[in-house]
Amino acid sequence: MSYEKFLNELPPLEDWGERVYTRPELEYPDSLNAAAELLDRNIAEGRGARPAIYYKDQVISYSELLARVNKMGNALKKLGIEPGDRVLMRFPNNPTAVAAWLACLKIGGVAVMIMTMLRSREISYRANDAGCKLVIADAGSFEEVDKAVPAMKTVERILVSDGTYGSYETYESLWKEESLSLRHEKLSRHDLALIGYTSGSTGDAKGTVHFQDDVLAIADGYARNILSPTEDDIFTGHPPLAFTFGLGGLLVFPFRFGASVVLLDQFTPENMLKTIANYKATISFCAPTCYNMMMRLDEKGEYDLSNLRLGVSAGETLPKPIYEKWKAKYGVDLLDGIGSTEMLHIFVTNRPGDVKGGATGKPVPGYEAKIVDEEGQTLPPNTPGLLAIKGPTACRYWKKSERQKGYVMDSWNIPGDVFLMDDDGYFYYQCRNDDLIITGGYNVSPPELESVINEHPAVKESAVVPKPDELRGSIVKAYVVLKPGEQGNADLVKELQDFIKRELAPYKYPREIEFIDALPRTDTGKVQRYVLRDRAKSEP
Repeated sequence: MSYEKFLNELPPLEDWGERVYTRPELEYPDSLNAAAELLDRNIAEGRGARPAIYYKDQVISYSELLARVNKMGNALKKLGIEPGDRVLMRFPNNPTAVAAWLACLKIGGVAVMIMTMLRSREISYRANDAGCKLVIADAGSFEEVDKAVPAMKTVERILVSDGTYGSYETYESLWKEESLSLRHEKLSRHDLALIGYTSGSTGDAKGTVHFQDDVLAIADGYARNILSPTEDDIFTGHPPLAFTFGLGGLLVFPFRFGASVVLLDQFTPENMLKTIANYKATISFCAPTCYNMMMRLDEKGEYDLSNLRLGVSAGETLPKPIYEKWKAKYGVDLLDGIGSTEMLHIFVTNRPGDVKGGATGKPVPGYEAKIVDEEGQTLPPNTPGLLAIKGPTACRYWKKSERQKGYVMDSWNIPGDVFLMDDDGYFYYQCRNDDLIITGGYNVSPPELESVINEHPAVKESAVVPKPDELRGSIVKAYVVLKPGEQGNADLVKELQDFIKRELAPYKYPREIEFIDALPRTDTGKVQRYVLRDRAKSEP
């Protein structure tokens, strides 16, 4: 079995992005099981007694994790899960999430991890779209799963984990007494491993398909060449495992290199700082906003982050001031990077000791990148255009063949981000292609404008979108969230506009400013600009 079994659910082969393998570490045998490579191999290489997971007061060794995975895998097989069957999983970041994901892959199942913040209609949509046969969900957030049950069309069984909920059968009751022995399913490198759903920041969530070798390629490409991890490293961070940024950084990467991970089931700046300090974490994964929150809380330098050697930043562009403040405060590089659910993880990044503040960096070894126009023609350096990517991972939408052509052009993956590349080959993020505002013939980049608005002492955060206008085509509108105690009024609107005109070309200033309580965000924290664009369109 390989992807051929799912050709009806996948785009035509001619519409796939080309996968290229230019480095020896990215070549894999035809027979490959990603779970066995991430877990069983560590036991075979003598790391059974080493810690794999730290979670609250638990320390789970690689041998203990293998025992748990094998028991779970045997239970899943008894439930009728066969190679290629999809299993919906909804957990916070905890040991059950890790073990269930590995168990599913080990027996050839296809893992479909979703966020715990999703509501019932979002849960049933993903279960139906992926054609899931089984649902396993955490008791702490099970209410929305219960509500989703009537709308699930393909699900045959639903289990609750890490607690109880009503009369639902518990996952633990099925696997606790299972055998410790489980042979991994012999799979092809092109067998499905997971379906990851986009966060929906540009509309409806789309399922993206990834194979067994994709899972290893993100570790052997990005992690191996950029982070240089060893078995002595301790990873931690706040991204959900259901978010591919978190799946890579907090599961695939540490286990690929026999390292350890500290799991947090809830993020606060204090939790993150305490975790890094108490566990002597060496590599962290966070969004830029979270690094900024941590610095503000640790104003007096009360937390010992001396063991931290690298911070990885993704999910949104890393502002130069945040990088510079973090570097000055802790002496540690924050590595900005850009990836996508479609490509599974980061493909352009800064490197340790080679960070250009404000730049996203250079292509990850094994990936190629260039800047193209709307027709796919390569643009010269210092010219804004669409980022085009090619490497060992590529976009394959699940049951969304019509969307595939919007992401792949002439075999290159086009994530939809506007970048420019300087003369030295560094890539600089400008904005999303669909966020670029054209007003009166001038181009306005929302992130550039937002960064200036956010510098005003009264502003907490902002988002800039186009609003239709008969004269100019569009005008620039800013939605602004103020800091506590600040009052939004006409005087502050004028003050902000004058402030922006002093910092940027006058045509860039927002002709309309609206004060709101909070920006709409996805469950991964990205601003839902399409919500604000739709709101602006409906306004008089």
